[in-house]
Amino acid sequence: MTSFELRGKWLTWAITVGFLLQGYDQGVMAGIIGADNQFGRDFNHPDPTTQGTIVAIYDIGCALGSIATFIFGESLGRTRTLMTGASIMLIGTAILTSSTTRTQLIVGRIVTGLGNGCNSSSIPVYQSETVSGTVRGALVALDCAITIFGLVIAYWLDYGLSFVNGPAQWRLPIGFQASFALVLLFQAWILPDSPRWLLAHGRESEAVNVLARLADEPEDSYKVLKQRDEIASSIEIESSGGPFRYAELLENGKIGNIRRMILCAGIQIMQHSALPLSYLAPLLFQNTMGLSRQLSLILGGASAVTFLVGSMIPIWTIDRYGRRPILMLSCGGMCFCFAMTAILLSTNTKPAAFGAAAMIFLFQICIGMGFLPNTWLYPAEISTTRIRARGGAVASFAGWVSTFVIVQVTPPAIARISWRVFVIFAIFNALWIPIIYLFFPETKGLELEDIDHIFEKGGITGGVWGAKGGMTVQRGVHSRATAVQGMDIKEEVKGGV
Repeated sequence: MTSFELRGKWLTWAITVGFLLQGYDQGVMAGIIGADNQFGRDFNHPDPTTQGTIVAIYDIGCALGSIATFIFGESLGRTRTLMTGASIMLIGTAILTSSTTRTQLIVGRIVTGLGNGCNSSSIPVYQSETVSGTVRGALVALDCAITIFGLVIAYWLDYGLSFVNGPAQWRLPIGFQASFALVLLFQAWILPDSPRWLLAHGRESEAVNVLARLADEPEDSYKVLKQRDEIASSIEIESSGGPFRYAELLENGKIGNIRRMILCAGIQIMQHSALPLSYLAPLLFQNTMGLSRQLSLILGGASAVTFLVGSMIPIWTIDRYGRRPILMLSCGGMCFCFAMTAILLSTNTKPAAFGAAAMIFLFQICIGMGFLPNTWLYPAEISTTRIRARGGAVASFAGWVSTFVIVQVTPPAIARISWRVFVIFAIFNALWIPIIYLFFPETKGLELEDIDHIFEKGGITGGVWGAKGGMTVQRGVHSRATAVQGMDIKEEVKGGV
């Protein structure tokens, strides 16, 4: 593996761009499935249940990729895991593009998902470990906006090709994702691995080199060496119990690994209980609101553009106002949108259907401004270096499994209970608000080593309930703790002499 000598902001920008492939891959099937088109004819017009399976089986592949990352990701490293994921997605794309039977199509969806599961588990971890706490939220939010740009490309390419007759109508948009996989493969090949992963695996000189490049400072500068020492001391504290054991993930104590794992999985389940609307927007417009297929595709593409606009908001807000406030605001907004959609659709009139369509557009703003970046950022932040790869994998697995369940049941649920589906979504989003307020600590502005101390207050809520704004620790707590620890050790040595 090699890496070009990018430094400073250029290296940071190169690391930031990573989710375009995931966004495209998530959205590409939405504009293909569920219509009397070439895809429907080639695969014998799948019924709503089968449509749900074709869309959702991808999430099972993603969950399997997350499990693989949980087992092998830490030993492979961040960039090699990404290279593996991109390579698997290329294989899956080849299987999908050449599909002639439903079985081959489903296998291709699983293989493609397997690669994306590796990527979605690793990209947020890699980015969080290579940027400063003061801008980490904004940069991950930017990358999530790039994800939605991929979704926009997928929707509008599907729409443009809907006017084409023949197999190219669906084979071209599916095959086009190979270009994004190649970009990710090249990107992972030329970029350095995470300095925290390198230090954790005894590769100190490489880690110092990466830290120097990220800071655009000499390797022997005070800033670089201080950061090296802070990361090393954090890893030393985490590793005091000896080699990693999977049972550690279920331990509580001062570090609170079990609490961290629950938060990693919980935030993903919260978001992915609503995100399938992005998968199935054209289907929802067509089947639930009674709109034509062409108008449904146009509205699906327009809603993706709205999602893109919403996803840009946290670039400026997530590091200013914090993770918790925009998460709770996002939940409240989505709850309102789902409730209004149910009310409007229950009247069974055309004007109300268009009003419900407007609510879906507003929903895209709400989810983009809060949940979208936090779903990927928060698990990578809240996990310690020792368990971060596995925390990211647990989060990714929980998200993809919950998405599979929701996407699998949504088409038949719409067919059976129509607008009542949105009542269920509204209730879920109302429930998330008090859970976030009580149990999710604020991580705004903290370095990853500071977050290692975030649950030291203990208690049922980990100190979140009694902390102003949920901020259980302040920036620099790790530096102060290790400095005091060092003074104590010196005193012990003097006393022993």
